[in-house]
Amino acid sequence: MKIALDAMGGDHAPSVTIEGALAAVDELGSGLSVILVGPEKLLQDEIARLGREHETRIEIADAPEVISMYDKAGHAIRQKRDSSLLRAIELHKNQEADAVVSAGHTGAQMAASYLTLGLIEGVRRPTIATLLPVGGGRFCVLLDVGANTDCKPIHLQQFAVMGSVFMQILTGIENPRVALLSIGEEKTKGNELVLATHYLLEESGLNFIGNLEGGDVLAGKADVLVCDGFVGNLILKFAESIGAMFIERLKSIHCDDAQILSGMKQLRKEMDYAEIGGVPLLGVNGISIICHGRSSAKAIKNAIREAVTLKKGDLPAALSRGMEQYEVGMFTRGRARFRSFREKHDELEGSDDNND
Repeated sequence: MKIALDAMGGDHAPSVTIEGALAAVDELGSGLSVILVGPEKLLQDEIARLGREHETRIEIADAPEVISMYDKAGHAIRQKRDSSLLRAIELHKNQEADAVVSAGHTGAQMAASYLTLGLIEGVRRPTIATLLPVGGGRFCVLLDVGANTDCKPIHLQQFAVMGSVFMQILTGIENPRVALLSIGEEKTKGNELVLATHYLLEESGLNFIGNLEGGDVLAGKADVLVCDGFVGNLILKFAESIGAMFIERLKSIHCDDAQILSGMKQLRKEMDYAEIGGVPLLGVNGISIICHGRSSAKAIKNAIREAVTLKKGDLPAALSRGMEQYEVGMFTRGRARFRSFREKHDELEGSDDNND
């Protein structure tokens, strides 16, 4: 299996990305090779510095240009066709690599993956899914976390399908529990988007358990949490800060209880994005793993591990089957909107009667 790695992606490239690639081939066995994509001479020199110039499981694909974090995504895709990111995605498109991993420009990776790989049939919008720890070594998947800030009910329904398929492949959970994030557990709570989506998910055939509130995100009540990208990104950024915040607060009050500090360090580790490595862009016709720009070698290694797992589970084919199985027609979508409007109207009328 070959994974194309954008060796120039990330704040600490190429040293950290190459270290991560080497750690991946060392840990994941002889069946894996990594294609480092970037300026050939620069990558060769870095590999030599690390004393691994004779490593046969590392290949180099020359790409002289780099998309920086300051480039505009659309402009970069049009003007930097020889960039490491675009070249890595093209290798995947041409079946020279089984997946692509990058810690570079997220917007450019999303756009290039969409334009180069295309969408799986039936998918309206790709979505970014991330894993959140819920204790006991278990995770739930939260989506969307930033790809789509403005959504329609059908988008959230499709996110639920793709998140469910993703969890089955990654964790082996059969029939994952799907929940919709809202401001209350009742089906009449939430904005118009949430209300209509609730009814779509009720009729979807997924294992939909209803609405969950913000306090339930890390409670392990669901395996798949669905929301729009605006809400999801806020939750993700907040979750990433929890572990470090608690440790700093304990230090500031001079807490020296070793057991408490040890527990907080474990929490910080669980919340550390490096433990997961990267998040997939679900819905594109391929495997595109998006990593944090500050990714460490450990994060890159774990992102490659995730790419291998998703390739073994044939993610695109599984998503295609899921989209076909849980397809929602126009009539069902219209009925969901009507039911949500009627329920909300009845609730408001009841509230007015009580006030009278």
